[in-house]
Amino acid sequence: MSSADDQPAGDTRAKPQSAEMPRRGAWKIVISVVVVSVALGGLLWASTREGAEYYKYVDEVLADAARYQGKRLRVHGDVVEGSLESDQASLRYRFKIASRAPRPPGVISAEFHGIPPDTFKAGAEVIAAGVLASDGHLQADKIETKCPSKYEAK
Repeated sequence: MSSADDQPAGDTRAKPQSAEMPRRGAWKIVISVVVVSVALGGLLWASTREGAEYYKYVDEVLADAARYQGKRLRVHGDVVEGSLESDQASLRYRFKIASRAPRPPGVISAEFHGIPPDTFKAGAEVIAAGVLASDGHLQADKIETKCPSKYEAK
């Protein structure tokens, strides 16, 4: 009798697998993990590279202006009283940002083109985001103002 005759009809017993089958599965898992890790790392690097910007106070920018020229900055300070110039027709605003106490004094010029927040005015606490030009002024493309809190002590 042949070996096929030894097994009853409908026998579905699994045949022994070779030793290479588990190794192939392990390699597939390793390669999949490496590919996913590289893809996630690339996405993280690409997303943080463009959006990275320094958050600095006016005195910090003035202390090392050459280092920040041409780089994205978020500069925090107060709009200097009497420095705000606006051209409503072109939506261009020029103003100066001063350090807030208790930080060392310093003033930086800024220019913004666009629609500013409603609370943007002389004396307002602002965070201007943009690029520091070679002449030392901030070319802002975004302005945020801090609202005075009604919960502050009087």
